[in-house]
Amino acid sequence: MKFDLVIRAQHVITDIGDRPAAVCIKDGKIVKIAGLSDSLSADEDITIKGSLIPGLVDSHVHINEPGRTQWEGFESATKAAAAGGITTVIDMPLNSIPPTVNVEALHVKRAAAAGQCFVDVGFWGGSIPGNVAELEPLLKEGVFGFKCFLLHSGVDEFPASSLDDLSNALEVLAKNNALMVVHAEDSVAIERSSKPSSRSYAEFLASRPKGAENVAIAQLIEEARRSTARVHVLHLSSGDSLSLIRSAKADGVKISAETCPHYLSLTAEEIADGATQYKCCPPIREKRNQNELWQGLESGIIDQIVSDHSPCTEDLKIFDIGDFQQAWGGISSLQLGISIIWTQALARGISLWQLTQWMAQKPAQLAGLAHKGAIAVGMDADCAEFDVDDEFRVEPAALFHKNQVTPYQGKILKGRVKQTWLGGELIYKDGHMINSPQGKFLVRGEN
Repeated sequence: MKFDLVIRAQHVITDIGDRPAAVCIKDGKIVKIAGLSDSLSADEDITIKGSLIPGLVDSHVHINEPGRTQWEGFESATKAAAAGGITTVIDMPLNSIPPTVNVEALHVKRAAAAGQCFVDVGFWGGSIPGNVAELEPLLKEGVFGFKCFLLHSGVDEFPASSLDDLSNALEVLAKNNALMVVHAEDSVAIERSSKPSSRSYAEFLASRPKGAENVAIAQLIEEARRSTARVHVLHLSSGDSLSLIRSAKADGVKISAETCPHYLSLTAEEIADGATQYKCCPPIREKRNQNELWQGLESGIIDQIVSDHSPCTEDLKIFDIGDFQQAWGGISSLQLGISIIWTQALARGISLWQLTQWMAQKPAQLAGLAHKGAIAVGMDADCAEFDVDDEFRVEPAALFHKNQVTPYQGKILKGRVKQTWLGGELIYKDGHMINSPQGKFLVRGEN
């Protein structure tokens, strides 16, 4: 067979380990993994110096177009993804206007994204009070599952679900083997803890206590147990909740969990008062709590690492006031995620193969993307060259994010994506996009 492309590397991070290999690609698929020095016929045969990793899958991205495109749009977000070695993103249903809570809104979202995507894109639907009749039509239209909030989402177009709303939705999803992904913080606990305004990070942290997550996760577990539906805890930040999730998994509850680069790399102790670039919800917690999250990953209680890329315009961070209570909560790290995590993994003796399990294979499995997230025969030829030794200082001007506000500004990170391929086509190299948008829309059950 003559291949379209062969990529050779001393370190190829396959689904089963790290090995020298030649990855053979034809018609956008990986069709053979040969020996590094094997004689092969191909239109293009290259050898890379860095490690060849599977294209990462980020199942938690807020792109916000249409409606709040000034915060982030499909063009800028998917460029940032490609530069970060991410070849698949799944867009969250809120912050865009209209939110993706019915089929008509999904059509609006896809129309806005058409022709702009540099990587493959799928969509979550939204579960809000009163739209339970929209869930099955949205599933038929291809959303990967549904997101709900157990407290105010931050935007009025996407209201919070009560436990009754959640229960009603889970009944529908259980019948369809569909997934509910949940922002799990208890509104009552937060209402009783919050302050009207404060520049103090310690006060902000106290206003979003671990107990708020723990209570909401306990409630979610019991709703999942009763309904037998699949549920997933978004952006886990409370180390206290790990025992709850471990116990639920042991009981056969269909629950999984994710955490994010900011919880695994930043700590409350380093955040200055008024430094609202660090604000997110749930919040960045103390170093001891961070160590518990890493232990949760290594033990398998936490399944994956995704960005929760949640950008906004600089004015919404109100740096002139520095009020943590009033500033928009969200951290943009789509382009930096693998470098952030690799920097931490090196210090903890964690392998690049394990990192790709958390950032590629597990998110793909969560969404049911059977042909994504691994370098193996039959998979989509989505991959990236990652130089594990390249060290760089984060400069906002080098980010493709539409708004470059980042708590990582000036930080030194280790490991850099050099090249990214989507379906065997080079889309990014050394700071530049190579092709016009090649990404396709992904549909539940078909990819």
